[in-house]
Amino acid sequence: MHVRDLTAYLAELSENNNRAWFVMNKPRYDILRAEFLQVVIRLIADLSRFDPAIANCNPKKALFRINRDLRFSREKIPYKTRFSAALNPSGLKKPSQGGGPSYYFHIDKHGKLLVAAGEWMPPPDRLRAIRAHIVADPDGFLSALTEGKFKRTFGTLQEESKLIRVPKGYAADHPLAEYLKLKSYIAWIEIDVPKDPDMLEKVLRDTFKNAWPLVSWLRQT
Repeated sequence: MHVRDLTAYLAELSENNNRAWFVMNKPRYDILRAEFLQVVIRLIADLSRFDPAIANCNPKKALFRINRDLRFSREKIPYKTRFSAALNPSGLKKPSQGGGPSYYFHIDKHGKLLVAAGEWMPPPDRLRAIRAHIVADPDGFLSALTEGKFKRTFGTLQEESKLIRVPKGYAADHPLAEYLKLKSYIAWIEIDVPKDPDMLEKVLRDTFKNAWPLVSWLRQT
């Protein structure tokens, strides 16, 4: 994959985020999209070695569309300025669909690579199930978060949109109260995207493998 070409394209798209420019540069987009798809195909094969369920992931459906959903957006620019993909057995990428734990990554216009795993903003029923599982299996949950490679790679879970109070039904002084306040159960890192395509794929493979303790625990929910 030509990483430099991709980041250059995304930077230019950011400066010319309109349909005319996009159509004029469509051949560039098609080439980069095809290369990105090949990365995802290889990733699915690699991840399947430690997570066999990922073999069921459809690589084409794993890719997010570059078109933005403008229906409820104040910002009316038509295109996203990142290439992104979410890998999970269900093929459901949107959190609202309740697709379960996923492996996600994107490359953006700034040349940044974000690599994430877990569940971001799951729907209410799924969120309740995860919290109940934490209470039922506290040792397993903590073991996943303190596993050596996971902890060295991610530190801990992200706390975006964390509740101020423990959700209804749980004691305020519960030993895992801070985790029960979370609305997402996801970990991620953000780094400069490696310019070497082989190194990019190695980073993705290694990071996702190190996230396996969390993904595996969430799969049991």
